[in-house]
Amino acid sequence: MYVESLELKNFRNYDRESFHFDDGTNVLYGDNAQGKTNVLEAIHLCGTTKSHKGSRDAEMIRFGEEESHLRLVFNKGGVSHKIDMHLRKNGKKGVAVDGIPIRKAAELFGMINIVLFSPEDLNVIKQGPKERRKFLDSQLCQLDKLYFVGLQDYNKVVMQRNSLLKDIPFSRSLEPTLDVWDEQMANHGKVIIRRRREFIARLNQIVKGIHGNLTSGKEEIEVIYEPNVSEEEIAEKLAASRARDLKMKTSSVGPHRDDFSVCVNGIDIRHYGSQGQQRSAALSLKLSEIYLVREIIKESPVLLLDDVLSELDSSRQRTLLGNMENIQTFITCTGMDELIENDFPMNKVFHIVNGTIEK
Repeated sequence: MYVESLELKNFRNYDRESFHFDDGTNVLYGDNAQGKTNVLEAIHLCGTTKSHKGSRDAEMIRFGEEESHLRLVFNKGGVSHKIDMHLRKNGKKGVAVDGIPIRKAAELFGMINIVLFSPEDLNVIKQGPKERRKFLDSQLCQLDKLYFVGLQDYNKVVMQRNSLLKDIPFSRSLEPTLDVWDEQMANHGKVIIRRRREFIARLNQIVKGIHGNLTSGKEEIEVIYEPNVSEEEIAEKLAASRARDLKMKTSSVGPHRDDFSVCVNGIDIRHYGSQGQQRSAALSLKLSEIYLVREIIKESPVLLLDDVLSELDSSRQRTLLGNMENIQTFITCTGMDELIENDFPMNKVFHIVNGTIEK
């Protein structure tokens, strides 16, 4: 699986530009704020319908323009496919695959699998639970369409329930309708909890070997799922929390409050680990995503490295390099010295200057 080309029109700081990529390592270099990350964002957007930076559609349209168009051509199993995406300031985005419009994002998920690694990912272990849930969901949604649909439905129910919790103090007659939302929340929540538990069990099988190699066998890693509530108890706990939820006007029970911890040699490094241990563990988790995709879909994903090399020491850079074989990789950086010194493969190089490829 690899991206053949990308065309951008009125996207971020790009007026019009076309990229033709190598199926090996593609390097985009240039000064800060020139548009390197925007290329990776466009690839991620075409593959998932979402910006990895959490940007809204209107924010990605070139200043002064009303629409943006992206076209990504990728090869999967020796067959080329085309994804066209229109972003509109005042309207929903339009997406077509091989010329056929799609109505739901779920139809796009899994067509092209992407693993993105940014400096923020190195801090996933010491950041808040929201970032760790995002780590789980980013891969689960690409690998499991049922999970993606279930997560969307669950989030909608939570929003509706929270809205109702805010309205009930002004109209007590609405309180019995909470039963309907509680039932839906429990049904969707059970699926999410089960899939997350299965995913982390599978992740542990892979990450232990990767982390052992990274630390020369000195450290043993384990990812521990910390669900807010179990599948068996979610309905009961939702009912028990109703008085508190009405008081706080928010839903306090459910997988939207899940977390996970990472233990190294039995110690929770989220609280007691050094920065080096946390970064090594984060790197191991990211590399595990690559192996998980390969195991499940029997193809390598596309790897996006957004200015992450400068955040890694030489040892971790070499580990990353050793896992980039037979996988299309995109690297953004400000200069080439580090890549040359560490003998990183560079099949194609793009010099980005103010939203254009410098010839």
